[in-house]
Amino acid sequence: MNTVSAFARREWGPLYVTLRGALVTKRWRAVPMTLGAVCLTAFFQLLQNQSWGHGFVRAIGFVKADDPLWLALLRTPLSLFVPALDLPVWGALVQVLLVFGIAEICLGAWRTLVIAYVSTLAGTTYARIGIALGPDGFFGLPASDAQVVDTGPSAAVVGLAVFVCRRYRSWFTATLVIVAMIGEVLVKNNLAGKEHLAAIAAVLVVCALSSLRRRRRQRRRVRRQGLAVGSRSGAPPIKS
Repeated sequence: MNTVSAFARREWGPLYVTLRGALVTKRWRAVPMTLGAVCLTAFFQLLQNQSWGHGFVRAIGFVKADDPLWLALLRTPLSLFVPALDLPVWGALVQVLLVFGIAEICLGAWRTLVIAYVSTLAGTTYARIGIALGPDGFFGLPASDAQVVDTGPSAAVVGLAVFVCRRYRSWFTATLVIVAMIGEVLVKNNLAGKEHLAAIAAVLVVCALSSLRRRRRQRRRVRRQGLAVGSRSGAPPIKS
Protein backbone atom coordinates (compact mmCIF):
# COMPACT_ATOMS: atom_id res chain seq x y z
CA MET A 1 0.00 0.00 0.00
CA ASN A 2 2.87 2.37 0.82
CA THR A 3 4.32 1.76 -2.62
CA VAL A 4 1.00 2.52 -4.29
CA SER A 5 0.56 5.67 -2.21
CA ALA A 6 4.05 6.84 -3.01
CA PHE A 7 3.43 6.26 -6.71
CA ALA A 8 0.12 8.15 -6.59
CA ARG A 9 1.70 11.09 -4.76
CA ARG A 10 4.57 11.23 -7.23
CA GLU A 11 2.36 10.83 -10.30
CA TRP A 12 -0.64 12.96 -9.40
CA GLY A 13 0.28 14.81 -6.20
CA PRO A 14 1.33 18.17 -7.70
CA LEU A 15 -1.64 18.11 -10.10
CA TYR A 16 -4.05 17.31 -7.27
CA VAL A 17 -2.72 20.16 -5.13
CA THR A 18 -3.16 22.63 -7.99
CA LEU A 19 -6.69 21.50 -8.79
CA ARG A 20 -7.82 21.32 -5.17
CA GLY A 21 -6.46 24.76 -4.38
CA ALA A 22 -8.25 26.36 -7.33
CA LEU A 23 -11.57 24.57 -6.81
CA VAL A 24 -11.65 25.18 -3.04
CA THR A 25 -10.93 28.89 -3.33
CA LYS A 26 -12.79 29.73 -6.56
CA ARG A 27 -15.13 26.78 -7.14
CA TRP A 28 -16.78 27.11 -10.58
CA ARG A 29 -15.18 30.54 -11.05
CA ALA A 30 -11.90 28.66 -11.61
CA VAL A 31 -13.09 27.37 -15.01
CA PRO A 32 -15.18 30.04 -16.78
CA MET A 33 -13.80 29.21 -20.23
CA THR A 34 -14.55 25.50 -19.73
CA LEU A 35 -18.13 26.20 -18.69
CA GLY A 36 -18.54 28.38 -21.77
CA ALA A 37 -17.11 25.60 -23.95
CA VAL A 38 -19.53 23.05 -22.45
CA CYS A 39 -22.47 25.38 -23.09
CA LEU A 40 -21.28 26.05 -26.65
CA THR A 41 -20.92 22.31 -27.34
CA ALA A 42 -24.40 21.61 -25.99
CA PHE A 43 -25.80 24.51 -28.03
CA PHE A 44 -24.24 23.23 -31.26
CA GLN A 45 -25.57 19.74 -30.53
CA LEU A 46 -29.08 21.10 -30.07
CA LEU A 47 -28.80 23.28 -33.15
CA GLN A 48 -27.45 20.66 -35.54
CA ASN A 49 -30.26 18.26 -34.65
CA GLN A 50 -32.86 20.77 -35.81
CA SER A 51 -33.82 20.92 -39.47
CA TRP A 52 -33.55 24.71 -39.41
CA GLY A 53 -30.18 24.75 -37.61
CA HIS A 54 -28.22 21.93 -39.21
CA GLY A 55 -27.24 23.98 -42.25
CA PHE A 56 -25.94 26.82 -40.09
CA VAL A 57 -23.76 24.50 -37.97
CA ARG A 58 -22.49 22.79 -41.13
CA ALA A 59 -21.54 26.16 -42.63
CA ILE A 60 -19.53 27.35 -39.63
CA GLY A 61 -18.21 24.18 -38.02
CA PHE A 62 -18.12 21.17 -40.35
CA VAL A 63 -14.63 20.34 -41.64
CA LYS A 64 -13.82 17.80 -44.37
CA ALA A 65 -10.54 17.02 -46.03
CA ASP A 66 -11.89 17.88 -49.47
CA ASP A 67 -12.87 21.40 -48.35
CA PRO A 68 -10.69 24.26 -49.62
CA LEU A 69 -7.84 24.79 -47.16
CA TRP A 70 -8.83 28.37 -46.33
CA LEU A 71 -12.36 27.24 -45.50
CA ALA A 72 -11.14 24.37 -43.33
CA LEU A 73 -8.85 26.73 -41.41
CA LEU A 74 -11.72 29.15 -40.93
CA ARG A 75 -14.02 26.46 -39.56
CA THR A 76 -11.48 24.56 -37.44
CA PRO A 77 -11.71 26.68 -34.25
CA LEU A 78 -15.47 26.09 -33.96
CA SER A 79 -15.31 22.51 -35.25
CA LEU A 80 -13.88 21.23 -31.96
CA PHE A 81 -17.08 22.36 -30.21
CA VAL A 82 -19.39 20.63 -32.71
CA PRO A 83 -20.09 17.10 -31.39
CA ALA A 84 -19.72 14.27 -33.88
CA LEU A 85 -23.14 13.14 -35.08
CA ASP A 86 -22.31 9.44 -34.77
CA LEU A 87 -21.23 9.63 -31.11
CA PRO A 88 -23.25 10.33 -27.92
CA VAL A 89 -23.11 14.01 -27.03
CA TRP A 90 -22.64 13.30 -23.33
CA GLY A 91 -19.20 11.89 -24.14
CA ALA A 92 -18.11 15.15 -25.74
CA LEU A 93 -19.54 17.19 -22.86
CA VAL A 94 -17.76 15.08 -20.23
CA GLN A 95 -14.47 15.30 -22.15
CA VAL A 96 -14.69 19.08 -22.41
CA LEU A 97 -15.73 19.54 -18.77
CA LEU A 98 -13.03 17.33 -17.29
CA VAL A 99 -10.02 17.80 -19.55
CA PHE A 100 -10.59 21.44 -20.52
CA GLY A 101 -11.35 22.20 -16.86
CA ILE A 102 -8.14 20.61 -15.61
CA ALA A 103 -6.14 22.32 -18.34
CA GLU A 104 -7.71 25.73 -17.66
CA ILE A 105 -6.75 25.53 -13.99
CA CYS A 106 -3.24 24.27 -14.73
CA LEU A 107 -2.37 26.27 -17.84
CA GLY A 108 -4.77 29.19 -17.95
CA ALA A 109 -7.61 29.80 -20.38
CA TRP A 110 -5.64 31.20 -23.30
CA ARG A 111 -2.92 28.58 -23.23
CA THR A 112 -5.59 25.87 -23.02
CA LEU A 113 -7.31 27.24 -26.11
CA VAL A 114 -4.01 27.49 -28.00
CA ILE A 115 -3.05 23.87 -27.24
CA ALA A 116 -6.57 22.72 -28.10
CA TYR A 117 -6.45 24.56 -31.42
CA VAL A 118 -2.96 23.28 -32.28
CA SER A 119 -4.11 19.70 -31.57
CA THR A 120 -7.26 20.06 -33.66
CA LEU A 121 -5.41 21.78 -36.48
CA ALA A 122 -2.79 19.01 -36.50
CA GLY A 123 -5.55 16.45 -37.00
CA THR A 124 -7.17 18.48 -39.76
CA THR A 125 -3.84 18.91 -41.53
CA TYR A 126 -2.95 15.24 -41.16
CA ALA A 127 -6.23 14.19 -42.83
CA ARG A 128 -5.16 15.92 -46.03
CA ILE A 129 -1.66 14.45 -45.89
CA GLY A 130 -2.97 10.95 -45.14
CA ILE A 131 -5.37 11.01 -48.09
CA ALA A 132 -2.57 12.21 -50.35
CA LEU A 133 -0.40 9.26 -49.17
CA GLY A 134 -3.15 6.77 -49.99
CA PRO A 135 -4.41 3.71 -48.12
CA ASP A 136 -1.37 1.47 -48.55
CA GLY A 137 0.92 2.82 -45.81
CA PHE A 138 0.31 2.99 -42.06
CA PHE A 139 0.08 6.77 -42.17
CA GLY A 140 -2.14 6.83 -45.25
CA LEU A 141 -5.91 7.10 -45.56
CA PRO A 142 -8.43 5.97 -48.18
CA ALA A 143 -9.81 8.61 -50.53
CA SER A 144 -13.28 8.10 -49.07
CA ASP A 145 -12.13 9.73 -45.82
CA ALA A 146 -12.08 13.06 -47.65
CA GLN A 147 -15.86 13.09 -47.24
CA VAL A 148 -15.84 12.32 -43.51
CA VAL A 149 -17.14 15.18 -41.37
CA ASP A 150 -14.32 15.87 -38.94
CA THR A 151 -15.67 17.55 -35.80
CA GLY A 152 -15.56 17.12 -32.04
CA PRO A 153 -13.19 17.83 -29.15
CA SER A 154 -11.38 14.47 -29.03
CA ALA A 155 -8.12 15.57 -30.68
CA ALA A 156 -8.00 18.67 -28.46
CA VAL A 157 -8.72 16.54 -25.38
CA VAL A 158 -5.89 14.12 -26.17
CA GLY A 159 -3.44 16.94 -26.86
CA LEU A 160 -4.35 18.79 -23.66
CA ALA A 161 -4.06 15.61 -21.60
CA VAL A 162 -0.53 14.96 -22.85
CA PHE A 163 0.52 18.59 -22.38
CA VAL A 164 -0.77 18.77 -18.80
CA CYS A 165 0.86 15.43 -17.94
CA ARG A 166 4.16 16.70 -19.27
CA ARG A 167 3.83 19.99 -17.35
CA TYR A 168 3.25 18.13 -14.06
CA ARG A 169 5.65 15.29 -14.87
CA SER A 170 2.93 12.65 -14.79
CA TRP A 171 4.97 10.46 -17.10
CA PHE A 172 3.06 7.22 -16.49
CA THR A 173 -0.28 8.86 -17.28
CA ALA A 174 1.12 10.52 -20.40
CA THR A 175 2.51 7.18 -21.56
CA LEU A 176 -0.83 5.52 -20.86
CA VAL A 177 -2.66 8.08 -23.00
CA ILE A 178 -0.22 7.66 -25.88
CA VAL A 179 -0.32 3.85 -25.72
CA ALA A 180 -4.13 3.94 -25.64
CA MET A 181 -4.22 6.09 -28.77
CA ILE A 182 -1.80 3.76 -30.56
CA GLY A 183 -3.97 0.82 -29.52
CA GLU A 184 -7.03 2.62 -30.89
CA VAL A 185 -5.39 2.87 -34.30
CA LEU A 186 -4.29 -0.78 -34.24
CA VAL A 187 -7.78 -1.97 -33.30
CA LYS A 188 -9.80 0.46 -35.40
CA ASN A 189 -7.70 1.94 -38.17
CA ASN A 190 -9.76 5.03 -38.98
CA LEU A 191 -9.40 8.77 -39.47
CA ALA A 192 -10.25 9.73 -35.88
CA GLY A 193 -7.63 7.45 -34.35
CA LYS A 194 -4.86 8.68 -36.61
CA GLU A 195 -5.85 12.28 -35.98
CA HIS A 196 -5.37 11.62 -32.28
CA LEU A 197 -1.81 10.48 -32.99
CA ALA A 198 -1.25 13.60 -35.09
CA ALA A 199 -2.48 15.74 -32.18
CA ILE A 200 -0.08 13.98 -29.81
CA ALA A 201 2.82 14.49 -32.22
CA ALA A 202 2.03 18.21 -32.52
CA VAL A 203 1.85 18.63 -28.74
CA LEU A 204 5.13 16.78 -28.24
CA VAL A 205 6.76 19.21 -30.68
CA VAL A 206 5.29 22.13 -28.70
CA CYS A 207 6.65 20.58 -25.49
CA ALA A 208 10.10 20.17 -27.01
CA LEU A 209 10.16 23.78 -28.22
CA SER A 210 8.97 24.98 -24.80
CA SER A 211 11.74 23.02 -23.05
CA LEU A 212 14.34 24.38 -25.46
CA ARG A 213 13.20 27.96 -24.88
CA ARG A 214 13.25 27.46 -21.10
CA ARG A 215 16.80 26.08 -21.18
CA ARG A 216 17.95 29.04 -23.25
CA ARG A 217 16.38 31.45 -20.76
CA GLN A 218 18.12 29.65 -17.92
CA ARG A 219 21.50 29.86 -19.69
CA ARG A 220 21.02 33.58 -20.33
CA ARG A 221 20.08 34.09 -16.67
CA VAL A 222 23.18 32.24 -15.49
CA ARG A 223 25.32 34.24 -17.92
CA ARG A 224 23.89 37.56 -16.66
CA GLN A 225 24.42 36.51 -13.04
CA GLY A 226 28.03 35.61 -13.86
CA LEU A 227 28.61 38.99 -15.49
CA ALA A 228 27.04 40.78 -12.52
CA VAL A 229 29.22 38.88 -10.02
CA GLY A 230 32.30 39.59 -12.11
CA SER A 231 31.56 43.31 -12.34
CA ARG A 232 31.05 43.62 -8.56
CA SER A 233 34.23 41.72 -7.71
CA GLY A 234 36.37 43.29 -10.39
CA ALA A 235 37.14 39.82 -11.79
CA PRO A 236 36.99 39.08 -15.55
CA PRO A 237 33.49 38.12 -16.79
CA ILE A 238 32.61 34.46 -16.57
CA LYS A 239 32.61 32.95 -20.04
CA SER A 240 30.13 30.23 -20.91
